[in-house]
Amino acid sequence: QVQLVETGGGLVQAGDSLRLSCAASERTFNSNAAAWFRQASGKEREFVAAIARVGIKIYYSDSVKGRFTISRDNAKNTLYLQMDSLKPEDTALYYCATRNSPRYSTRASDYNYWGQGTQVTVSS
Repeated sequence: QVQLVETGGGLVQAGDSLRLSCAASERTFNSNAAAWFRQASGKEREFVAAIARVGIKIYYSDSVKGRFTISRDNAKNTLYLQMDSLKPEDTALYYCATRNSPRYSTRASDYNYWGQGTQVTVSS
């Protein structure tokens, strides 16, 4: 059972940057794909970014492409999301997730383990 803990959220102004981190409890995390999702109040959870086991294959949603960067440090069992040029519409609870496969997916239902989420609020 992999436990994931997200940190790094906060209240920022439009145009600012934040870096989210997700620490995994098991080294098996390093063998599998991982992703970030977000859920705004009153909306469904949506895909943000995903990364394969090795980190070569990366995929972003159109809404964050060019502004967000997903990465991982397998030596530290940690997933990151660098968020630049933040917009008010990026306000949401951000979740990291991992699945029992080295291949990434954009579907939330494909992920087996989830963190508790970290809140990101962007003011205009």
